[in-house]
Amino acid sequence: MHFVPPWSEIDTILLDMDGTLLDLHYDNHFWQVYVPEKFAEKHGIEPVAAHAECVRRYNAKAGTLDWYCVDYWSEQLELDIVRLKEELAHLIQVHPDVPEFLSEARQAGKRVALVTNAHHKSLNLKMDRTGLAVHFDALYSSHSYGLAKEDPAFWAALRMSESFDPARTLLVDDSLPVLRSARDYGIAHLLAVLQPDTRQPDKDVADFPAIRRFGDILPIPSTR
Repeated sequence: MHFVPPWSEIDTILLDMDGTLLDLHYDNHFWQVYVPEKFAEKHGIEPVAAHAECVRRYNAKAGTLDWYCVDYWSEQLELDIVRLKEELAHLIQVHPDVPEFLSEARQAGKRVALVTNAHHKSLNLKMDRTGLAVHFDALYSSHSYGLAKEDPAFWAALRMSESFDPARTLLVDDSLPVLRSARDYGIAHLLAVLQPDTRQPDKDVADFPAIRRFGDILPIPSTR
């Protein structure tokens, strides 16, 4: 069923980055293929064993800030994660209709903020690569607050910086744990993403309304 946000009831739009605005293929390929390859080379072990060891370590930190922290993984894996990310930066791609959506949202009088679990170094790399930063009123990394977005307490911390009204806020995110966290906090309008990684099939979005591309929820009527 096609979902149209009740735009007259929304003042603030909070947007995730990886998998929501940007194709998750870059991150999936980086962490699931490229890093294990480099880990195998660095430590002189077989690729299959290296992949299994990397995945084991990733899973142990899932949902925590460490999982998203390039400094943590640089130390743990003894690899220069930032340099490796830069080597694959050509794979960073913006999802369809994203610049148009961001521009139209601002023109319609909405406040638009990027809210990501990505480490500042990853955020900077992707903003430099895509040029999307100019479309936002603010950019926030959960690392500034010491809480991942999966923690409902994150949203209260964010409101110390960004004074949004949860009842009049839309969050678009490809992570179901994050959407559930935001719902528990009281954010009223929530949207999932059907295909965060364009090389993968649609994901199960549970009971959340979802979009395939941002053009699905355009146009945005002006509230100015």
